[in-house]
Amino acid sequence: MRKPEIKIRDSGIIQISVPMAPPLRQVNSYLLPDRDGNLTVIDPGPHTLEAELAWQEVMQELGFSWDKVRSVVVTHHHPDHYGLAGWMQARCGSKVWISERAHAEARMTWGAEATLNETLPLQFLRHGMPEPLIQGIREHLEGFLPEVTPQPEVTYINAATPFPMGDREWQPLVTGGHAPGHVSFYHGGSGLMLCGDAVLPQISPNVSLQPGSDPQPLLTFMEGLRALHSYPVAMAFPGHREPFTGFAERLDSLLRHHEERLDATAALLADGPLSGFAVCEAMFRSRVTSAHQLRFAMGETLAHLAELVRRERAIVIEPAPGTGGSTLFAALNP
Repeated sequence: MRKPEIKIRDSGIIQISVPMAPPLRQVNSYLLPDRDGNLTVIDPGPHTLEAELAWQEVMQELGFSWDKVRSVVVTHHHPDHYGLAGWMQARCGSKVWISERAHAEARMTWGAEATLNETLPLQFLRHGMPEPLIQGIREHLEGFLPEVTPQPEVTYINAATPFPMGDREWQPLVTGGHAPGHVSFYHGGSGLMLCGDAVLPQISPNVSLQPGSDPQPLLTFMEGLRALHSYPVAMAFPGHREPFTGFAERLDSLLRHHEERLDATAALLADGPLSGFAVCEAMFRSRVTSAHQLRFAMGETLAHLAELVRRERAIVIEPAPGTGGSTLFAALNP
């Protein structure tokens, strides 16, 4: 078992590296103790045996008991952030806090009426992904269910109301793109930002088009980055990698990255119409080695193509009924 890494930051925030599957290999959970020794846990990690054992070791090493955990806060619905919340709630009896929009995504993905495991492979098929790869995507999606079981009983975060964690009152900031309803938390007095996966150092948060969800995720993501730009941040605590300074510069870098990716995607269409999968292969071929990476790459490709269509830089060409062809994208006024 990989040992969890525990770092007590100058701000009093305790950073826990919870193990998860490659390629990321760890997710940051944060403990915020108050003056009475009660704890808020942010993003407990995926529900795996390794993560359970990691948390048991963390609690033992820090000398905390489960009854000291008074709140579990989830920035967004992805399994590596949300998955262990139900398991932790069963041990401490605490409330699990999440935004209403993020909870709706969780229900769509893993609830009793979940649809994504069927609709996402069909979307990829419509955009040209070969059937053998589609089967791998289906198996990959089904593999997440144990990582989010049991699901918690949740309480919704009110973004208009300061949210107490530790000994500070935090301002919830709801953005999207990477995950609808993603909540970051900002403390103006110290300039601290708990940003989950809304902003990551060194790596770009995945932005994917998914059926039944945000139809313009890249637009939403970029608007969120611009909104976060208005907060002076001294130190940002992300969901992956290490806490970082230079928050505004990182926002600018991510915005530039996506503008460059849009230009590169448009350039591929200049020689003629292409399916989403053909664009994905051209953009990501050398970096895709698993079904997980293929899902991210295809979703991100479709998000950029949707934004090009919105900006009237590309058009969608649907196949004739009954032909079985793929949806194509073509440059507009190449």
